[in-house]
Amino acid sequence: MKITAQEEYGLRILLRIARFGNEGGVSIPMISETEGLSAAYAGKLTRTLRMAGYINSTPGYKGGYVLSKPASEININEVMKALGGSLYSTTYCGDFTGSTKLCTNSIDCSVRSLWQMVQFSVDQLLDKISLQDLIGNEKESNLNIQNTLALLYGKR
Repeated sequence: MKITAQEEYGLRILLRIARFGNEGGVSIPMISETEGLSAAYAGKLTRTLRMAGYINSTPGYKGGYVLSKPASEININEVMKALGGSLYSTTYCGDFTGSTKLCTNSIDCSVRSLWQMVQFSVDQLLDKISLQDLIGNEKESNLNIQNTLALLYGKR
């Protein structure tokens, strides 16, 4: 399984905007330069994030993009799904039928069980993580995620 470029860069752009805070908006040229993306691609991703309701654009000299709500209210699972969708969806079996119209394993499929459980586990974790949990440095974010895992699985 892979995280798509759109998901990775989209989340990084959202984090960059969140880290910029109340200092004004983050412009497309600033995003492009700091993330190493073309202006067109940065524009595409900010449009996706804006259409999904995570950021707003602000006009003027200090204009650019700002979060539309507090980082603590932005759920990472929802962001990832807005940027690219789930790892496993209900259409999965129809997408991988081989050369036949229906998957040869559509009635009894142990692989489908695996992907459903992987998706369930990912959803459980990502549903508990907010953008606020990722704003700090790597060490702080790692600690936040470990604490979330401990709460999920009852280990401390």
